Amino acid sequence: MIKVLVGLKGSGKTAKLVDDMNRQAADNTRIIVCIQRGTRLDTQLKPQIRLIDMNDYPTQGYDGILDFIAGICSKDYDLTDIYIDSIRKVTKADDEEQFQGFLERLEPFAESQNIDITIIYSADPSQLPDGIRKYCSEY
Repeated sequence: MIKVLVGLKGSGKTAKLVDDMNRQAADNTRIIVCIQRGTRLDTQLKPQIRLIDMNDYPTQGYDGILDFIAGICSKDYDLTDIYIDSIRKVTKADDEEQFQGFLERLEPFAESQNIDITIIYSADPSQLPDGIRKYCSEY
Protein backbone atom coordinates (compact mmCIF):
# COMPACT_ATOMS: atom_id res chain seq x y z
CA MET A 1 0.00 0.00 0.00
CA ILE A 2 1.17 3.49 -0.80
CA LYS A 3 -0.02 6.50 1.16
CA VAL A 4 0.97 10.09 0.40
CA LEU A 5 0.63 12.60 3.23
CA VAL A 6 -0.08 15.84 1.41
CA GLY A 7 -0.52 19.36 2.65
CA LEU A 8 1.02 22.78 2.57
CA LYS A 9 4.21 23.58 4.44
CA GLY A 10 3.56 23.74 8.19
CA SER A 11 0.40 21.65 8.09
CA GLY A 12 1.71 18.89 10.40
CA LYS A 13 2.74 16.23 7.88
CA THR A 14 6.11 15.48 9.48
CA ALA A 15 4.64 15.26 12.99
CA LYS A 16 2.07 12.77 11.67
CA LEU A 17 4.83 10.78 9.93
CA VAL A 18 6.88 10.63 13.15
CA ASP A 19 3.84 9.53 15.17
CA ASP A 20 3.00 6.82 12.63
CA MET A 21 6.56 5.47 12.57
CA ASN A 22 6.92 5.39 16.35
CA ARG A 23 3.53 3.69 16.71
CA GLN A 24 4.50 1.04 14.13
CA ALA A 25 7.88 0.55 15.84
CA ALA A 26 6.08 -0.39 19.06
CA ASP A 27 5.01 -3.57 17.24
CA ASN A 28 8.18 -5.64 17.39
CA THR A 29 7.21 -7.51 14.22
CA ARG A 30 7.59 -4.37 12.05
CA ILE A 31 10.87 -3.68 10.23
CA ILE A 32 10.90 0.04 9.40
CA VAL A 33 13.13 2.23 7.24
CA CYS A 34 12.87 6.01 7.09
CA ILE A 35 14.46 7.76 4.12
CA GLN A 36 15.26 11.42 4.62
CA ARG A 37 17.69 14.03 3.36
CA GLY A 38 19.58 15.35 6.38
CA THR A 39 19.20 14.38 10.01
CA ARG A 40 16.18 16.29 11.27
CA LEU A 41 14.31 13.17 12.46
CA ASP A 42 17.27 11.46 14.14
CA THR A 43 16.26 12.38 17.71
CA GLN A 44 12.50 11.99 17.21
CA LEU A 45 12.33 8.33 16.25
CA LYS A 46 12.63 5.12 18.23
CA PRO A 47 16.07 3.52 17.88
CA GLN A 48 14.80 0.40 16.08
CA ILE A 49 13.80 2.53 13.05
CA ARG A 50 16.55 2.45 10.46
CA LEU A 51 17.28 5.97 9.24
CA ILE A 52 18.84 6.62 5.85
CA ASP A 53 20.26 10.04 5.03
CA MET A 54 20.23 10.39 1.24
CA ASN A 55 23.06 12.91 1.51
CA ASP A 56 25.27 9.83 2.02
CA TYR A 57 24.31 8.35 -1.37
CA PRO A 58 24.76 9.61 -4.96
CA THR A 59 21.11 9.07 -5.80
CA GLN A 60 18.58 11.62 -6.97
CA GLY A 61 15.49 11.81 -9.12
CA TYR A 62 12.47 9.53 -9.04
CA ASP A 63 14.14 6.73 -11.01
CA GLY A 64 17.11 6.85 -8.64
CA ILE A 65 14.99 6.61 -5.50
CA LEU A 66 12.93 3.77 -6.98
CA ASP A 67 16.14 1.85 -7.67
CA PHE A 68 17.39 2.69 -4.17
CA ILE A 69 14.17 1.36 -2.60
CA ALA A 70 14.47 -1.85 -4.64
CA GLY A 71 18.03 -2.23 -3.36
CA ILE A 72 16.93 -1.81 0.24
CA CYS A 73 14.25 -4.45 -0.25
CA SER A 74 16.73 -6.90 -1.78
CA LYS A 75 18.94 -6.59 1.32
CA ASP A 76 16.19 -6.41 3.95
CA TYR A 77 13.82 -9.11 2.70
CA ASP A 78 11.69 -8.85 5.85
CA LEU A 79 11.09 -5.09 5.56
CA THR A 80 7.49 -4.11 6.33
CA ASP A 81 7.41 -0.30 6.14
CA ILE A 82 9.20 2.48 4.30
CA TYR A 83 8.64 6.13 5.16
CA ILE A 84 9.96 8.95 3.00
CA ASP A 85 10.24 12.37 4.64
CA SER A 86 9.64 14.94 1.91
CA ILE A 87 9.99 13.20 -1.45
CA ARG A 88 10.90 16.50 -3.13
CA LYS A 89 13.95 16.90 -0.88
CA VAL A 90 14.92 13.23 -1.09
CA THR A 91 14.79 13.13 -4.89
CA LYS A 92 15.88 16.74 -5.50
CA ALA A 93 13.04 16.79 -8.04
CA ASP A 94 9.98 18.99 -8.21
CA ASP A 95 8.10 17.71 -11.27
CA GLU A 96 4.54 16.66 -10.43
CA GLU A 97 4.19 14.53 -13.56
CA GLN A 98 7.37 12.61 -12.70
CA PHE A 99 6.09 12.09 -9.15
CA GLN A 100 2.86 10.64 -10.52
CA GLY A 101 4.84 8.26 -12.75
CA PHE A 102 6.97 7.28 -9.77
CA LEU A 103 3.87 6.38 -7.74
CA GLU A 104 2.50 4.32 -10.64
CA ARG A 105 5.74 2.32 -10.83
CA LEU A 106 6.17 2.09 -7.06
CA GLU A 107 2.69 0.71 -6.36
CA PRO A 108 3.08 -2.72 -8.04
CA PHE A 109 6.56 -3.09 -6.55
CA ALA A 110 5.32 -2.32 -3.02
CA GLU A 111 2.46 -4.79 -3.47
CA SER A 112 4.77 -7.53 -4.74
CA GLN A 113 7.06 -7.01 -1.74
CA ASN A 114 4.16 -6.64 0.73
CA ILE A 115 5.55 -3.31 1.97
CA ASP A 116 3.62 -0.27 3.18
CA ILE A 117 5.13 2.99 1.92
CA THR A 118 4.23 6.39 3.31
CA ILE A 119 5.50 9.53 1.57
CA ILE A 120 5.35 13.21 2.51
CA TYR A 121 4.51 15.52 -0.41
CA SER A 122 4.22 19.26 0.16
CA ALA A 123 1.54 20.68 -2.11
CA ASP A 124 -1.92 22.16 -2.15
CA PRO A 125 -4.15 19.06 -2.13
CA SER A 126 -6.82 20.80 -4.22
CA GLN A 127 -4.33 21.37 -7.05
CA LEU A 128 -3.15 17.76 -7.44
CA PRO A 129 -3.99 15.61 -10.46
CA ASP A 130 -6.16 12.55 -9.86
CA GLY A 131 -3.18 10.24 -10.48
CA ILE A 132 -1.55 11.56 -7.29
CA ARG A 133 -4.71 12.33 -5.35
CA LYS A 134 -5.78 8.67 -5.30
CA TYR A 135 -2.87 7.94 -2.91
CA CYS A 136 -3.35 11.00 -0.69
CA SER A 137 -4.30 11.66 2.89
CA GLU A 138 -4.80 15.38 3.59
CA TYR A 139 -3.63 17.34 6.64
